[in-house]
Amino acid sequence: MEGMTKADVDKLDKGLAVRSGRALRPRDAATLILLDRQGKDLLVLMGRRHARHAFMPGKFVFPGGRTDPADSRIAVGAPLRGEEEKKLVAGPGRASAARARAIALSAIRETYEEAGLLIGRKGAFSTAKRDWQGFAEHGVIPSLDVLRFVARAITPPNRVRRFDTRFFSAWRHDVAVELPGGGPTNELEELVWLPLADARKADIPDITGMILEELEGRLADDPLLRPGGAVPFFRLVRNRFVREVL
Repeated sequence: MEGMTKADVDKLDKGLAVRSGRALRPRDAATLILLDRQGKDLLVLMGRRHARHAFMPGKFVFPGGRTDPADSRIAVGAPLRGEEEKKLVAGPGRASAARARAIALSAIRETYEEAGLLIGRKGAFSTAKRDWQGFAEHGVIPSLDVLRFVARAITPPNRVRRFDTRFFSAWRHDVAVELPGGGPTNELEELVWLPLADARKADIPDITGMILEELEGRLADDPLLRPGGAVPFFRLVRNRFVREVL
């Protein structure tokens, strides 16, 4: 998709191409790509969105959603790694440290809500925020040091929804609690752990396939997914879809 015009992009991902009829400012959002090594296979967690959703109906996606600015006030067991925070606050629409923290925490919250996976450390945790009560109930302190910032993408203009999405990655062993019944919302119809090669063949948005390809390349160079790696950034600039590096 790099170098494609807006018209070219409109031909792809029909679920994204619905016209809103008005200019929408992209909202902050976060996604978490959970990885698990099983023998020679590298698995990734994905879920299918309900067909009734206006944004990407029926597509397989990673857990994620919109950022709540109040997430920045949630106590954590460990902050973002310095290398990760530096990249989160960089680039167009520079984010404050508090905004970067909220974005990262929203990836953890959405993974709990949609997949029933609580990322952090076992320990006493309390909060008045309703969306985080599951962490208090199960004794998990959310921790940001396990997150790796792996990609960023802004939805092209004139879509029914627009997001400035930051993609994070973490390992399954970073999950402190796995709820057997899944998360408290019904955003995703099913959750599956797919080998990375199979995930790229699933019914996924084109941008998701691009992110998986980028992540696969990064893991080939750095199997441990250490902090501070290059972060590809996809967006429309002067009517052309471009890839930059943060």
